[in-house]
Amino acid sequence: MKAKARFGPEVELVRGACPHDCPDTCTWQVAVDRRTGRALELWGDPEHPVTQGALCTKVDRYLDRTYHPERLSQPLRRVGDKGAGVFEPISWDVALREIAQRLQEIITRHGAESVLPYSYAGTMGLIQGEGMAARFFHRMGASRLARTICAEAGFQGLIYTLGRALGVDPEQIVHSDLIWIWGSNTLTSNVHLWPFVQAARARGARLVVIDPVRTRTAKQADLWVGIKPGTDAALALGLMHVLIAEGLVDQRYVERATLGFDELRERVATFTPERTAEITGVSAELVRELARSYGVAHAPAIRVNYGMQRHAGGGMAVRSIACLPALVGAWQRPGGGILLSTSGYFQLDRRALERADLLGARSPRTFNMNRLGDALSRAADARARALHHPRPVDPTPTSADAGAQVHALIVYNANPAAVAPDQGAVVQGLSREDLFTVVLEHFQTDTADYADYVLPATTQLEHWDLIKPYGHLRLALNRPAIAPVAQSRSNAEIFRGLARAMGYAEACFDEDDQQMIQAFLAAQREPELLRCSWENLARDGHARLDVSATPFAEGHFFTPSGKCELYSRSMLEDGYDPLPNYTPPNHARAAETHRDAYPLICLSPPAHGFLNSTFVNVERLQKREREPCVLLHPDDAAPRELVDGARARVFNERGELALPVRITPDVVPGTLVIPGVWWSKLSPDKRNVNRLVSQAEADMGAGALFYDVRVNVEALPA
Repeated sequence: MKAKARFGPEVELVRGACPHDCPDTCTWQVAVDRRTGRALELWGDPEHPVTQGALCTKVDRYLDRTYHPERLSQPLRRVGDKGAGVFEPISWDVALREIAQRLQEIITRHGAESVLPYSYAGTMGLIQGEGMAARFFHRMGASRLARTICAEAGFQGLIYTLGRALGVDPEQIVHSDLIWIWGSNTLTSNVHLWPFVQAARARGARLVVIDPVRTRTAKQADLWVGIKPGTDAALALGLMHVLIAEGLVDQRYVERATLGFDELRERVATFTPERTAEITGVSAELVRELARSYGVAHAPAIRVNYGMQRHAGGGMAVRSIACLPALVGAWQRPGGGILLSTSGYFQLDRRALERADLLGARSPRTFNMNRLGDALSRAADARARALHHPRPVDPTPTSADAGAQVHALIVYNANPAAVAPDQGAVVQGLSREDLFTVVLEHFQTDTADYADYVLPATTQLEHWDLIKPYGHLRLALNRPAIAPVAQSRSNAEIFRGLARAMGYAEACFDEDDQQMIQAFLAAQREPELLRCSWENLARDGHARLDVSATPFAEGHFFTPSGKCELYSRSMLEDGYDPLPNYTPPNHARAAETHRDAYPLICLSPPAHGFLNSTFVNVERLQKREREPCVLLHPDDAAPRELVDGARARVFNERGELALPVRITPDVVPGTLVIPGVWWSKLSPDKRNVNRLVSQAEADMGAGALFYDVRVNVEALPA
């Protein structure tokens, strides 16, 4: 734990919470000089049971972001070409008036659906995320956005199986005697789970990491299982085969708490260890060893993460793995079960916060955020592809359904020019001179370079917010520690200003951030949220949900049957196979000619020092990551005559990158890794890995396919 200095009376300590897209949702304390109003130091809250006084490598540098010399300080209006990033400063009054005027003109001419909001998890805050913004766009009647880019496929797979996206309480992992970290690099992307894992290991638990990459986490494990990308469901089916064949199933729990065991037994009968090995690259012996150790464990825990569901069979992969705990009765004991997200524990009533009632009878179209390139197209057939239709039973939209072109794009809490799939198509859309673009940001990102107006937003040290975690059970309150830097304003305040400029007179646009938080908390009625009152949060900074450590000990799943649905009628009705199955990734189903042209699978996990595209411009973290690179197994480097440090061309039908090679045995053969997500403008050839990613969708929820990418690599001239 970082030692905090003893400050005198001239220093105030302010509690807050990390806003970033991370399961840990740490709370922190900030030392602020009362005389100057400047934040002096920031550290993890020692009283938070998950944060435990420590922050991650990234957020430990949060003051470097807040006081960064390149922080946006005032509203900007474009004066150069789109993409050139040339702006002139203007006042807030002028910016809001001109933006509102342009939006009103566009709405009058093309309709409100020609305006598209684009946002994701630049902040996880309920107020600065979609609170006031949702009110604004509902009042306008703008097109809606399906926020599918991260976890949607896995969430749907989990919901079909368990009823909600929830699972084992991370704080209960200390009681696990076997821990599988499956498709997650905990030491990079979930570091505050690690102390609970280590506590369990100190009590005798065994740690296994299943991943195509020998990550930082895998190097600390008792066993690394190198699996071929996108084959996780096949491994789960092979494990089920052994569990059932060798009598390692908890029959009493299965009989009272599951639905469809007989059908499942028939399904997995063909997934022998030998067949599983052929698909996954995991030996038949190891498949048996894994299944046997899981079957005899007292409280086995599986931690899955979002990388494993970013391929064409991702939803089915999570759904298949989620069946395992019920088969062995793991849910009956503290520390037993599976965890993708704790989001489903938080049954939050958002109606009064987001005010969907402001839409009235209107029902605007919904675009899938993963298809932003298509959504911004002038071609109706491309826009039709971008319309959200996540299930097989949903009709495929046609050109007649596409609607008007998108003529205005408002981006907040996101950097789509860097993070969205098919970067070439996204940049082409952003480059349209007839697309009016407004970006709310801290820095002049890749996306901001294409904006007509850039509006400076506050960081987490400068505003109120309420943060719902997805990696533990403690809601957190963020107090502003300092005044807004320069002329920055909170997202909520910016949308309030835009609403006033647009002439929206509803009283909900007059509530300030603190009032919004208090009203939101007062509106909650779920008994699990009783501790999460304004009074408790204001006093302690965080409050835990009142839920059981063993949510499914007696069954009582949130599915239609009330059981863990090994067979799901809901899936059948939605057009899916109702049983767990292996849906191969697109890269495995590609035509042979395509596989020959692009024989390697490209993964793009987060770099240790970055969080999506955040922190990329923090100098200390940027220096730590050095530069964009490609990690390649020696067996794949040798025939291409690539040596460590050489520059290589990584390419497919969508684009190419020039990157230095790092040769390592820590990736499975046939796979390469490009850590991300670098801003394109900070990359040597002004492109990043998402240049190679398609806009195609996963099997469930229309999720993104960041890890379902075929490429080739060749040496570049020295």
